[in-house]
Amino acid sequence: MKWLLGFVPVAILIHYVAPDRPLLVFAASGLAIIPLAGWMGHATEHLAARLGEGIGGFLNATFGNAAEMIIAIAALRAGLHEVVKASLAGAIIGNVLLVLGASMLAGGIGRPEQKYNAAGARSQATMLTLAVIALIVPAALRATEGVAEGSLGTLSVLVSLTLLLTYALNLLFSLGTHRTLFAGEGHAEEGHAAHWSVKRSALVLAGATAAIAWMSEILVHAIQPATKSLGLSDVFVGVFVVAILGNAAEHFSAITAARKDRMDLSLSIAIGSSVQVALFVAPLLVLLSYAVGPRPMDLAFPGGPILSILLSTLITGQVSGDGRSDWLRGVQLLAVYVMLGLAFFFAPG
Repeated sequence: MKWLLGFVPVAILIHYVAPDRPLLVFAASGLAIIPLAGWMGHATEHLAARLGEGIGGFLNATFGNAAEMIIAIAALRAGLHEVVKASLAGAIIGNVLLVLGASMLAGGIGRPEQKYNAAGARSQATMLTLAVIALIVPAALRATEGVAEGSLGTLSVLVSLTLLLTYALNLLFSLGTHRTLFAGEGHAEEGHAAHWSVKRSALVLAGATAAIAWMSEILVHAIQPATKSLGLSDVFVGVFVVAILGNAAEHFSAITAARKDRMDLSLSIAIGSSVQVALFVAPLLVLLSYAVGPRPMDLAFPGGPILSILLSTLITGQVSGDGRSDWLRGVQLLAVYVMLGLAFFFAPG
């Protein structure tokens, strides 16, 4: 996989020398993200071994979402609110269906079942349900007749502040007062002497994140013209294509952890990343839009993405609530992801 690092300078070169070749830029930058995501996954494993599964998963989700945040801010500056909302919805759906499903499938191959802390998984699933409610409320207000023009913006700001406070308290719960619920099964102690130091792991994680952010920005500039030439719709591109590539780091880290029978870390990465997008990234972007965009962004997502997030949350809660996983549960999550992808693929626009 290390040889794929050669696509990093190739993507940069094509981006600046041949910007009229979006398919080449798209392919090169997408391939460049793969080995960088691998480095991020390795650093996360070492951090989890030193600091615990919960903190390791939180750090992976945070650094993994950094690229999405950078890209979203750039889109906010251009006033592309619908693109931002589609990518946020895609990130939430992709993490709980694609990433978690692929992790359960990969981890379950060759094993009758895997176990993890059910209480921690249920807590994260409940936070996702809260996020769905927060997205439904502004959409319901938008659909109400006779509502004042500024009411939706005011509601979005107040809901965003509520979500940010809730997310902060969730961190206090999961990393502080109830840390044992997310601590895992003790894998962190295995081979402790071979693990990187916290400083080295953090530096590698930060470096890989910065490189992924750069490659992701190059990729996003090319992805719309590239996918247009392939006949894909903007909605499908925003919710699925951008989300899959933007979450490459989480994909690699969660699946690698699952293969090593570290399902607590895998779930912490997959579900934790969706919780962070819904309760931290989305509301923060709403507040930032008042400073960096031509106009403020609200939290009223379109009906299709909201329904998809709701369905994803329901099936995730059902599958992950008992502390056991197997390959069939992974297949079930992936099947829902494929069906939603087909619906968006055939949807107009």
